[in-house]
Amino acid sequence: MEQVYASGMAAKLRSQWDRDEGLGQNHNAVKFQGQDFEWLRAQCLQSSSLFEDSLFPCVASSLGFNELGPRSSKTQGVRWKRPPEICTRPQFIMDGATRTDICQGALGDCWLLAAIASLTLNDNLLHRVVPHGQDFGGQYAGIFHFQFWQYGEWVEVVIDDRLPVKDGKLLFVHSAEGGEFWSALLEKAYAKLNGCYEALSGGSTSEGFEDFTGGVTEMFELRKAPSDLYSIISRAVERGSLLGCSIDITGSHDMEAVTFKKLVKGHAYSLTGVDEVVYRGNKTKLVRIRNPWGEIEWTGAWSDNSREWEGVDRSVRGRLQNCSEDGEFWMSFSDFLLEFTRLEICNLTADALEATQQKKWSSVVYQGEWRSGSTAGGCRNFPATFWINPQFKVALQHPDTAGQSDCSFLVALMQKDRRKKRKEGEDMETIVHLPHSIFPLLSLDFFLTHGSSARSELFINLREVSSRFQLPAGEYIIVPSTFEPKKEGDFVLRVFSEKPANYEELDDDVTAELPAETELDESQIDAGFKSLFRQLAGEDMEISATELQTILNRIMTKHKDLKTDGFGPDSCRTMINLMDTDGSGKLGLTEFHVLWEKIKRYLTIFRQFDLDKSGTMSSYEMRMALEAAGFKLTNHLFQLIILRYTEADLAVDFDNFVTCLVRLETMFKTFKTLDTDADGVIQLNFFQV
Repeated sequence: MEQVYASGMAAKLRSQWDRDEGLGQNHNAVKFQGQDFEWLRAQCLQSSSLFEDSLFPCVASSLGFNELGPRSSKTQGVRWKRPPEICTRPQFIMDGATRTDICQGALGDCWLLAAIASLTLNDNLLHRVVPHGQDFGGQYAGIFHFQFWQYGEWVEVVIDDRLPVKDGKLLFVHSAEGGEFWSALLEKAYAKLNGCYEALSGGSTSEGFEDFTGGVTEMFELRKAPSDLYSIISRAVERGSLLGCSIDITGSHDMEAVTFKKLVKGHAYSLTGVDEVVYRGNKTKLVRIRNPWGEIEWTGAWSDNSREWEGVDRSVRGRLQNCSEDGEFWMSFSDFLLEFTRLEICNLTADALEATQQKKWSSVVYQGEWRSGSTAGGCRNFPATFWINPQFKVALQHPDTAGQSDCSFLVALMQKDRRKKRKEGEDMETIVHLPHSIFPLLSLDFFLTHGSSARSELFINLREVSSRFQLPAGEYIIVPSTFEPKKEGDFVLRVFSEKPANYEELDDDVTAELPAETELDESQIDAGFKSLFRQLAGEDMEISATELQTILNRIMTKHKDLKTDGFGPDSCRTMINLMDTDGSGKLGLTEFHVLWEKIKRYLTIFRQFDLDKSGTMSSYEMRMALEAAGFKLTNHLFQLIILRYTEADLAVDFDNFVTCLVRLETMFKTFKTLDTDADGVIQLNFFQV
């Protein structure tokens, strides 16, 4: 077990060092599944062969597992073909990437296609995801690559260009022209990243936005739209933000139902532009919307062929009106608020913005985890465990405007890898809900008596939730939590502020404040204890590890309130090593006396913090007991202790409790002995380790 911990820690350290050197940035992306595009393409060109991706093979499981599974009628007769086999003159991008290159196929990933459509509005953003220099020309080797933002870092995904075809047509996304393939290949790369095509079915446009930009999304319920929403949308379009919108469904029968004026419910649209026109002497605010199906357009006011266009200046009409059935249309902002339910705006982070842009976010990213028994405490409905959740401190120092006290900041909490796990029958519901609570910075035990300064409005089954807050300058704790305790998962917490702010993970320093040990002279030891020792130790008057095991287990039989499966030989050897001052490998009278007093103290602490009198320690009882014994540990160290010392039900029994404390004490004492200059750092060679 210790070897597994060591290798895991080494891998984490190596990974962190690589990231400190710039790995995971857009110009130095992490190679997904270790595949190097340039090397693989060179190998194919050298051998005059076309790339075949063994890590995402052209088999039924790459399509899906249920509706697109091997027995589904949708996948019967599917063949995998390369673009040169589909048409005579395939092109990667034809006359630039545009919104009409993206038409939906037999997969319910309109949310993704709406995000791709928005991506085409900004060449700089597009080519972070779709690298330059890819085509079907002289360097063609049947291999392409794309980059996606994943939980704090950029990942490069390599694919072959074999695409699923049914009845002679691409099964999934395709371009309106038919001979352009960048969008179909991008969809395949994203399917590979998430395990299969079906894993992309259903979702929120914000997910695609963020994976294409590394930005953070805010959601607006249009029934409760802020009064300045049009201004917010205008500024977002101007600074290159990505926008999506949708209409909620009221039941499964509503899904993709078409309204009287040809809007589709439960369907993701892109918001691709805004404008203001003079109509009948009044200024009218307009928004431009695109349906990723590439067809079925709004037929109300300001639609392609509506009479409203006759009432505006001819030059304006020529600039804005488009009468083709391409899925894109204009509508008035007032109609937009009435017809649509939700708007999503993906704000770009500083590294995704052009140098000329004025808008810059101050941001920080934390990678965290909820682990049952150590950091998965659930929400405030569970006060006994809420405090064990990870905690992050933010110091807000600069109000938004001079003369005011409030500071604005945005908190976004994202759960990792849920879409990828759909094949195993898991989905967003595994984590259930993702809120965050924000508290004024006080001691950690105030959670039971203090309310939140702010909190997200609701728990919701999305990959990410975000909320914008305005709070007076000061220090606050952000507590990311699942709704229920013991729900495990990895998360990314991102905090953005328009003015600089200081952030840090709130965690204990690793310290040990141990009570002084009094080693009594033999003459000072009670006569009754001496008599007991003589009976236990035998002729050599020393207690070996085997004898200690027998003694402790006999004592345990007398304490019926304590649950234990007995002290093992390793535990007893650890105790001998801690107390053996003369190097005999056994304990003499005075050494055994010190150990005896120590175990009595541990027993007192154990009973004090066994709050439910179960005879065992729950994880949160264990954390309090360790502090009472003098040990403060980081969240990660505590997680390792829970993994090492708990039984199957995540409870710590008495023998494991004693063994844990003895080993902690041994490690701290050893470290202190080796730290000769008391600077908190020691250097060990291979043999000392």
